[in-house]
Amino acid sequence: MAKLPSPLQPTKVEPIKNKPKKWHIRDDPITWQNWYKHLNWLHTSILLSTPFIALYGFFTTEIQLKTLIWAIVYYFITGLGITAGYHRLWAHRSYKASRPFEIFLIFAASGAVEGTIRWWCRDHRAHHRWTDTELDPYSAHKGFFYSHLGWMLLKQNPYRIGRADISDLDADPLIMFQGKYYGVFALVFGFTLPTIVAGFGWGDWRVFVHHATFCVNSLAHYFGDMPFDDRHTPRDHFITAILSLGEGYHNFHHEFPMDYRNAIKIYQYDPTKWLIKFLSYFGFTHHLKTFPDNEIKKGQIMMKQKKLDEEKLKLNWGVPLDQLPIFTFDEFLENAITNNLICIEGAIYDVSKFMDEHPGGKTLIVSSLGKDMTTAFNGGVYAHSNAARNLMSSFRVGVISGGGEVESRKKKQ
Repeated sequence: MAKLPSPLQPTKVEPIKNKPKKWHIRDDPITWQNWYKHLNWLHTSILLSTPFIALYGFFTTEIQLKTLIWAIVYYFITGLGITAGYHRLWAHRSYKASRPFEIFLIFAASGAVEGTIRWWCRDHRAHHRWTDTELDPYSAHKGFFYSHLGWMLLKQNPYRIGRADISDLDADPLIMFQGKYYGVFALVFGFTLPTIVAGFGWGDWRVFVHHATFCVNSLAHYFGDMPFDDRHTPRDHFITAILSLGEGYHNFHHEFPMDYRNAIKIYQYDPTKWLIKFLSYFGFTHHLKTFPDNEIKKGQIMMKQKKLDEEKLKLNWGVPLDQLPIFTFDEFLENAITNNLICIEGAIYDVSKFMDEHPGGKTLIVSSLGKDMTTAFNGGVYAHSNAARNLMSSFRVGVISGGGEVESRKKKQ
């Protein structure tokens, strides 16, 4: 019987015969002679022309306060359409929404001009499943520019992108309708509607609105902290959160993608979470998913412990006990006075450098040479502090063989 491949390991991608001709070029390296064949000219024309249009408008159009306010308002509308709709509702199914709210999200998200729900969610699910691998559609390991825009400017070979199940999206007639007529949706809600509002509202017919959610693909994988897991590139950063309407707490999101929240602390900026929670009181959203708090704290504690362990390795904790030479109790006694040795909990300490510095005086140390001072050190005379114990670790020079030999010999003395 043939052995099935493990579902936890990426299946090796074999060359496929008779592949569609338009995808064949992605198997060839990009050179100065064929670079134009690798470009997705539709995406390139849209993504590169809009900044130039914006610059032209900036230098040739008088800025009106009403238009500026409307641009900010529409930025939030379209941005939340992506974050609350494309991302948290359809890509991750982190909550459920009423049909009227889904329709609103489709209209709003279409205004951001980031592609269809089906295309966006398919790539995003693949990104989560194959994060930082060759099958990740916008892997951060391929460079900042690639993860931000490059993956859209270049033609994507479907045979070189990780698989992702979108059967649930294909079964939704509303999503399929948006995909079929996406050009109309993008034109109406991305260009026509914002222009009409400003034009008929206060006579400003030169307005354009865009978005910043693609920063999640780039900035959120390069800048910030990793409080939950550091095995992959996603990071938490408040600046990315501000630019992307709360999506910047990306380390949390990649660790707990089914959670409708990105930010879990009350002071963290996540308007998408606030919107979803607020609408739940009126029935527009429901079945809001949250990851168990106990498991979230486990991740935080593990990362804190890892950082502490890294800091601990930078300090001198003395020679480990298992690396010290072993002596019998008699050998310890023979060398104790000459070499200024004492015994505590089975370890031998050379206190030569500390005799004059001992807070209790040198006489007390001298009277302890050649003796087991375990009881005295642990409270019989004085319960020594952590600082004293840590300092003593640097004085260790050996250990005494025999489990209870030290205490038994001490009783006989």
